[in-house]
Amino acid sequence: MSKLAPLNKQELPDPWPLRKLIGPSFIILGVGLGSGELILWPYLTSNFGLGIIWAAVLGITFQFFINMEIERYTLATGESIFVGLTRKFGKISPYWFIATTLVPWLWPGIMAASSKVVSASLGITYSKYVGIIMLILLGVLYSLGHVVYKTQEKVQKIIILVGIPFIFLITLFFAKGTDWVALSKGIFGLGEGFWFLPVGLPVATFLGALAYAGAGGNLNLAQSLYVKEKGYGMAKYAGHITNILSGKKEEVKLEGASFEPTQENINKFKIWWKRINIEHAVVFWITGAFTMLLLSLLAYATVYKDPGVETSINFVIREGGVIAARTFPSLGTFFLLMAALMLFGTQFSVYGSNARISSENLVIMNKDKFSTDKLPKFFYGFLWLQIIAGITIFALGFTEPLALVVTGAVLNAISMFIYSGLILWTNMTILEKPLRPSLFRIIAVGCAFLFYGGFSTFTIFMTFSPH
Repeated sequence: MSKLAPLNKQELPDPWPLRKLIGPSFIILGVGLGSGELILWPYLTSNFGLGIIWAAVLGITFQFFINMEIERYTLATGESIFVGLTRKFGKISPYWFIATTLVPWLWPGIMAASSKVVSASLGITYSKYVGIIMLILLGVLYSLGHVVYKTQEKVQKIIILVGIPFIFLITLFFAKGTDWVALSKGIFGLGEGFWFLPVGLPVATFLGALAYAGAGGNLNLAQSLYVKEKGYGMAKYAGHITNILSGKKEEVKLEGASFEPTQENINKFKIWWKRINIEHAVVFWITGAFTMLLLSLLAYATVYKDPGVETSINFVIREGGVIAARTFPSLGTFFLLMAALMLFGTQFSVYGSNARISSENLVIMNKDKFSTDKLPKFFYGFLWLQIIAGITIFALGFTEPLALVVTGAVLNAISMFIYSGLILWTNMTILEKPLRPSLFRIIAVGCAFLFYGGFSTFTIFMTFSPH
């Protein structure tokens, strides 16, 4: 592996107004909408009630603090967290991140769920061919935009700005006072006859839901790439990945730059830091938690312990049926179409984030042989590798959405345990002292590290121990 160049010195740009910062968190929120928000947490609450919803709030809170440490590094250096981790931990780092990104996410569970819900809404038989067609459509959409980041941001903004208000209104209509009381109690861990965890709760699914309470797995690390392409702080000098079909290119820099830690620059950095915290807190943390609570409450109010909700993505389809029966058929169909669109949007950004992560780390492996000029080609190569793998998995008959989602989620939770500690250590040692995380942030990410580590160890033990 080629040696990374040291950080040179550049001027820290003036902080942007808050409205200009909005964008990257829409992508990472969209990544989470179709996994934890729409599938795993509503699935668990439709089977076990709202007494477990405390863990969804805790999970997305952990992810907020992890994500902000990811953003901190890029804000201060203008380079991705992957470059920083390679600087700190050596050449094994990019190999590890390619493997732990592609393997858990090659399973097209979210697209399988989207395909099944689309089939139900259109009244056609769900089959592998629906999923295959939608995977191809995903690839075509990426080929239409000029700048990859802007394509992802636009797609997710449309889905979120239409989907979340609709979910809010329909939940207000269906949730009764007793349902809201159950939700309020569940936030504090009080369920129906249990505190925190009910008997019979599948540990692997619960760990997966914790990992997906937000984005999940290595997808959180992609936030570094998106704030870099948005141009936060020192990333102003970094450049964008463009569509290889457009013929237009931009210089993309792998290594970043630092700035002199003068009082003026430290004050600028603090303003940047405050504003990007607000952006991520409002768009990702508050909106994400709000959406998870609403979707779980809707599942509880409509299909709690109904026959059939204990398996697969059937609870979403059953929700559409209940909505149609209690209102009018077209509203039930619209609910299913919106759910399918949110799931499709999630798979769209998942594959895009994975391709971006993998192409970045491939260049880091050997930056002389694989120059940043080739990043767009690598991006589309990894994108279509995932699409072809997904098509192959569907063609071989693996079409059960929930099983595919849970398999990927458990692997991602283990990955989160490892990298949360690595990122915290990187920021505490590489960055200048005035830019390092506060004691409060260290404790928050440290708790996430211990929590994910404990649950991952327990899940592995339960999976492989003799019964």
